[in-house]
Amino acid sequence: MDSNLKAMIDSGRTALGIELGSTRIKAVLIGEEHTPLASGSHTWENKLENGIWTYSLEDVWTGLQSCYRDLAENVMREYGVKLTRVGALGISAMMHGYLVYDKNDQLLVPFRTWRNTITGQAAEALRKEFNFSIPQRWSIAHLYQAILNGEAHVKDIAFITTLAGYVHWQLTGEKVLGVGDASGMFPIDSTLNDYNPHMLRQFAQLIADRNYSWELEKILPKVLMAGDHAGSLTAKGAKLLDPTGALQPGIPLCPPEGDAGTGMVATNSVAPRTGNVSAGTSVFAMIVLEKELSKVYPEIDLVTTPTGKPVAMVHCNNCTSDLDDWVTFFAELLENMGQKPSKNELYSMLYNKALSADPDGGNLLAYNYVSGEHITGFEEGRPMFIRKHDSNFTLGNFMRTMLFSTMGTLRIGMDILTRDERVRLDKLLGHGGLFKTEGVAQRLMAGALNVPVAVMDSAGEGGAWGIALLAAYMKNKAKEETLEAYLDHKVFAQGNVSVIEPQAEDVEGFNRFLQRFKDGLKIEKAAVESFR
Repeated sequence: MDSNLKAMIDSGRTALGIELGSTRIKAVLIGEEHTPLASGSHTWENKLENGIWTYSLEDVWTGLQSCYRDLAENVMREYGVKLTRVGALGISAMMHGYLVYDKNDQLLVPFRTWRNTITGQAAEALRKEFNFSIPQRWSIAHLYQAILNGEAHVKDIAFITTLAGYVHWQLTGEKVLGVGDASGMFPIDSTLNDYNPHMLRQFAQLIADRNYSWELEKILPKVLMAGDHAGSLTAKGAKLLDPTGALQPGIPLCPPEGDAGTGMVATNSVAPRTGNVSAGTSVFAMIVLEKELSKVYPEIDLVTTPTGKPVAMVHCNNCTSDLDDWVTFFAELLENMGQKPSKNELYSMLYNKALSADPDGGNLLAYNYVSGEHITGFEEGRPMFIRKHDSNFTLGNFMRTMLFSTMGTLRIGMDILTRDERVRLDKLLGHGGLFKTEGVAQRLMAGALNVPVAVMDSAGEGGAWGIALLAAYMKNKAKEETLEAYLDHKVFAQGNVSVIEPQAEDVEGFNRFLQRFKDGLKIEKAAVESFR
């Protein structure tokens, strides 16, 4: 046992980050070197109740307590220290959604999560009113839809927040939100680092005839920046997190953030001309902009970093699900032949075959659309593989095509930024399941997007580590030290980063595949209409 680490934990020279994800609540305790010392987790799941995707607030607290207890037990097991204090604390969670309270702090309707697609009418009306892309999952879309629906609770609203904002409020008594999470509630003006005042006035005019007693700017959480002090853990909050009473109050908290912001921090993608691409069941790229986009694109969401810099988000619903099904199919084939390679061995072999394939995938075509894709205009999807009689149908070309299919829709969205808006990118940081086989998807993604793609070995703890870093930044930053400088010099300076530059043959090959992909969308549309 390292006595220095034991003393560090015992004296509270640490930071704790907790993130409530869609399927797991995770806690990460970090030390003075910003590396994880211990973690804890709790598995949970949303529920469909009365047509609404929700989590009960009881499940929020039993989940948080279970997660914290797991962390504390791991600290005791690993270091022999009873966890009674930490140096700083941060809360993060899934962005967006709808949590509304009355003047007596009573929840008015069950929590409506980001997953609900019940606000289409409101989102479209607000997009036209604001001339700004408002996705259905945003809090303002939920609020306006409730108004359009004539829901009785709306007149009684005194506070609206996100899941992270709610948990932080209960722990500290402070009704605040980090700017990144706030940017998924209502549009942010990055010159002010606050809610867009012009759009606030537009919204007020839009609902003026309803004669509500509240004003939107007064029921939204106060916006804070990374590095700001956002309150301290109260005695009530300490007991909520740790019912045993061991955890002591008084711990300073950083502003609560959304999972998009903590992902940016965990991948050191918070400076202009940087970005990260997360590729798993879905795939999305988040690009930090040097300036606002020139016009509205329904395909592009606009949020901010935890320091308020504008971020363009290209989100695609489909990435690895179809590819994983094919790997399972090959595993079954091998099993029937008496061979049982490990999952990692099989993925590695199949992915690496793609590197020796024809640059364009041998004139093959695939669509990974297990579900719909808003970027290409599909409400439903049908996974498809297509070839011509003279296509070069080899295992390598098949695998290259399947990997290309995970990147096709993302590239269409990215072209809006890089071609239409001339957004400049120095590199993208890749993370997620697609990048687990070393060097393969990373190289192909670099070719597909024509930008260097980096993969680092330090972001394995994900968003919980990201919010722990934000807590550490609040506590330890030097005067006037920016988040970008803090991450560069104090967190990631010694990080092991692998960068692959785009290769000309991969760029040209993917461009040929992409043209087939675009031309063949009519085939995919026919499949959706015909194969039901």
